[in-house]
Amino acid sequence: MDIPIQNIYYLLCYAWDKLDEKEIVNVDKIDSKDIMDLFARVLINGCLHLFKRGVDRNYIQFTQELKGIKSKPIFGEYIKRNLKLKASMVCEYDEFHHNILHNQIIKSTLRTLILFKGLDKKLKVLLVRIYRRFHETDDIKINSKNFKSVRLNRNNYFYDFLIKICQIIHENVLINEDKGIYKFMDFIRDENKMDVLFENFVRNFYKKEQNVYKVGVEIINWDIEVQPEGTTGLLPVMKTDISLESPIRKIIIDTKYYKETLTEHYNKERIHSTNLYQIFAYLKNVEAKGGVNKNCDGMLLYPTVSRELDEYTVIQGHKIMFKTVNLLNDWKTIEKRLLSLI
Repeated sequence: MDIPIQNIYYLLCYAWDKLDEKEIVNVDKIDSKDIMDLFARVLINGCLHLFKRGVDRNYIQFTQELKGIKSKPIFGEYIKRNLKLKASMVCEYDEFHHNILHNQIIKSTLRTLILFKGLDKKLKVLLVRIYRRFHETDDIKINSKNFKSVRLNRNNYFYDFLIKICQIIHENVLINEDKGIYKFMDFIRDENKMDVLFENFVRNFYKKEQNVYKVGVEIINWDIEVQPEGTTGLLPVMKTDISLESPIRKIIIDTKYYKETLTEHYNKERIHSTNLYQIFAYLKNVEAKGGVNKNCDGMLLYPTVSRELDEYTVIQGHKIMFKTVNLLNDWKTIEKRLLSLI
């Protein structure tokens, strides 16, 4: 499924809960269909925004041999180096500096994009200019631990969106250091990654774009009648992708991202049986909570592949809907479709 890059951008903004940042790039004016061009444009515009508001700095500790004393002298090093004759002292001191981890990650990612062969040449020129403006920041070799080590606060939280873009580039670029080849593994073709992205997108979309339902994730307990000793931990946890609840209605949505929405059995198209069993288990066991849960609706939501699904059935008092949303459509159509489903 070749999702337009404009839609990929919006999917990411919703999935990461970064709707304020989605205005960084006017994706409707991007002619390219290459996702790396999109990421480059996001980093360019994001960095220009950083330069306007001020690139983040923090205190970094330095240890240096100095003429005279600055901050904290280290007498052990003074004796070890025999600095008396040089009239010097080794001191530790803190300095307010740009050479901090989140700036280093951005600079190193800029370099990755600059070296990427398929990138738009005009974008490369802009990336080089921005890269040079991080002259006080080290270009480090990024690993996955770097992203876990980033610490932000509400004053510099704008960085979070850019760091997430850097991370998705890092996780999907294959580098042959001997040949200097950078190849992007298209995460859109990875069902597992897109399944998580699709789920988070739909959940956050409903959180932001409607006010009828409370939206969240829900743990549903098994409606157990007998629990013999020693079997407590054997049953799997039932955790919904998305639960929507109002005073008069409840919907449990299970999102699925497959290359093929339906399966074939004796040349007949059918819903994936495991999907149906799962949503039905949620609906039957949530009944025990009472109220709107007794007649809770269920929905299996897929991205459109070959054709739209707009079907439903009623099983033991529960309406179960089978729906699709076409991610190839323009964004306004996607918004309208999602809102119509609930």
